[in-house]
Amino acid sequence: MTQEEIIKRVLHFIENADGSEEAFNKQALYLFAYQYQHNRPYQSYCRQKGKTLRTVKSWREIPPVPINAFKELPLSCELPERAEEIFMTSGTTKGIRGKHYHPTLEVYDKSMISNFKERFMKDMEKIRMAILFPNEDNIQNSSLAHYLALAYQTFGTDDSRYFVDNQGLQIKALIGELEHAEKSGEAFALLGASFSFVHLFDELHKLGKSFSLPKGSKILDTGGFKNQSRELSLNDFYEQLGSTLGVDRSNCINMYGMTELSTQLYDWGNEKVPSIKSGPYWLRTRVVNPLTGDDVPKGEQGVLVHCDLANYNSVTTVLTEDLGIEKNTGFLLLGRVQGTEAKGCSIAVDEFLKAAKGPS
Repeated sequence: MTQEEIIKRVLHFIENADGSEEAFNKQALYLFAYQYQHNRPYQSYCRQKGKTLRTVKSWREIPPVPINAFKELPLSCELPERAEEIFMTSGTTKGIRGKHYHPTLEVYDKSMISNFKERFMKDMEKIRMAILFPNEDNIQNSSLAHYLALAYQTFGTDDSRYFVDNQGLQIKALIGELEHAEKSGEAFALLGASFSFVHLFDELHKLGKSFSLPKGSKILDTGGFKNQSRELSLNDFYEQLGSTLGVDRSNCINMYGMTELSTQLYDWGNEKVPSIKSGPYWLRTRVVNPLTGDDVPKGEQGVLVHCDLANYNSVTTVLTEDLGIEKNTGFLLLGRVQGTEAKGCSIAVDEFLKAAKGPS
């Protein structure tokens, strides 16, 4: 199987809208076979775990790769230098950034646009947008910058614009835009990182301003507040979105994504928090005990593992460092791992690196 055949098959799967367990399992095993053959560090890890093309019979049995492995090794079926785009995680205290190699952005873009239309736009074709995040020229190698650029280019009206640059949030211009939206009566959307909205709250509070945006207006936030702004509880955050901007909490959508995936997950609004999140039919989530890799009983806390069938070039299945609880329609996101779960994730990273690199 060639890369071109893989890409064609993945695009067809996303377009085909077959959400059955059988279809998902067949596609996951097809991609596992490709990645086992061409992603050598991953093959070494799978073999050490006793997982081969003959023994893995279900997508649930595909060995997940801990996200920190993306910081240590080039996890790519294609030569990394041939990548059209390399998305990188934000820096850490050690300055090491995870890298996700995309030989083409065709699959990532198809996944994002199809999913965004279903979960955020719904029955709307276009909406006037304010983007509260830098554009791709100002923040390179950012999957979020590219994600928001796709939203802006595909679903934003011609008068949509960015309101964050190298100088930070353009508060005066944004207030003018909000005033225009309030008077126009046309639905308006604000999209950006969660911490950008906290900065907006603070600036509007200083000026004693609030808005009541027109019916149908929407907000999309993503990420958290840590080290970027003051921290708020989830309930306070969405309460302030409602009281400051006049957008109903049912139209305040949180996007959950990560550099190591090619697909994003969403909730259906935040009238109640934490909200239930889910992905499209080409992504499925398990909740596991990181020490054993086994699924935890439904309703119990564990670590999230995502199997993303748009991740054709790296690995489909990723062990996160996020805690969650499985629900009937998705999962509750509870925050970052701590204690026993954190220890389990660290062990998983060590196991992967020892298998992929060999003994030091």
